[in-house]
Amino acid sequence: MASIPLPTAKHSLPSLLHAQTPKTLLSQKLPNLPKSFQSQFCGVKLSHSSNFAVPSSFKKSSILAKVSKGSVAPSFSLKDQDGKTVSLSKFKGKPVVVYFYPADETPGCTKQACAFRDSYEKFKKAGAEVIGISGDDPSSHKAFAKKYRLPFTLLSDEGNKVRKDWGVPADLFGTLPGRQTYVLDKNGVVQLIYNNQFQPEKHIDETLKFLQSA
Repeated sequence: MASIPLPTAKHSLPSLLHAQTPKTLLSQKLPNLPKSFQSQFCGVKLSHSSNFAVPSSFKKSSILAKVSKGSVAPSFSLKDQDGKTVSLSKFKGKPVVVYFYPADETPGCTKQACAFRDSYEKFKKAGAEVIGISGDDPSSHKAFAKKYRLPFTLLSDEGNKVRKDWGVPADLFGTLPGRQTYVLDKNGVVQLIYNNQFQPEKHIDETLKFLQSA
């Protein structure tokens, strides 16, 4: 019986599979952002970059909180807006509201700080102290506190060590520091964790509601 030759394939199976496999998001560069673009809803300024891309170091574990409800919050000692070292242990014996925010002078963070300021007497009445933490240096905190007449402590977490120790989750693929608030009881045990990047003023509502019902 005569054999019938099969037509030669133009592409091998491996090459076809490779051609039909979509490139992953992490290998794709995002479109350039306009210069001095500022996100009003996130409360952070993003500078122009021709190579803005999702960091390859972003891992799922980076969004898992290390501090959970019922656990004792890790201790820390940081510089405040006056350059003085402040330790978390200083506030033991009373409830403490510790809120992590992205940066001074950004729209969302300014709204949040001013909302804490406007409700500060209510927090005091509930017996609680308020502490704000970001990666800004003490001089930035001092200017921020003076400009908006903030009556509470702002701490400088340069290098974001405390943020990492507490496991504060980041947003936008790890490019934006998270906005997360903790309520500690008089023994330093975490009783409430609230995360909301896009509604900064809700942090005040939720923490006050919790403290007033406790």
